[in-house]
Amino acid sequence: MNARLATRKLMKKTQLETRDMAIGARIRHLREQKGLSQGDIEKMTGLLRCYTSRVENGHTIPSLETLERYAVALGLPLYQLFYAGDEPAPTPNLTPRQTLEELAEEEGKQGADARFLLMLKSLVEHIRESDRHVLLSLAKKLASR
Repeated sequence: MNARLATRKLMKKTQLETRDMAIGARIRHLREQKGLSQGDIEKMTGLLRCYTSRVENGHTIPSLETLERYAVALGLPLYQLFYAGDEPAPTPNLTPRQTLEELAEEEGKQGADARFLLMLKSLVEHIRESDRHVLLSLAKKLASR
């Protein structure tokens, strides 16, 4: 019985290691495809070169936040770190979503909220970056109450 349990644990550990190495290998492949060095990634993300090496070799599992930093540095949407297809991954079970503009055409509270967000978006696009940071900071403080 103990041998069976040990075998299961070993199989699970091997599966996890393979998955972790796969994301590291994918990051390496994408980085090399873009002609970037680990030093370039360090400059763009602030992540140490030795950390990137550990990720690419499967010794470290990056967090989602770290994966987002890699995706930005590589100029890719996050899903492409996990999916190698040319087109976005199929999502057959997801309901198609309406755009904000489509929602704004609706009547009632949902349409009114969408129109408000469109107006806010338009205003935020025209303010300075420093003022945008102040506004975002205020919104975070209000949301945390």
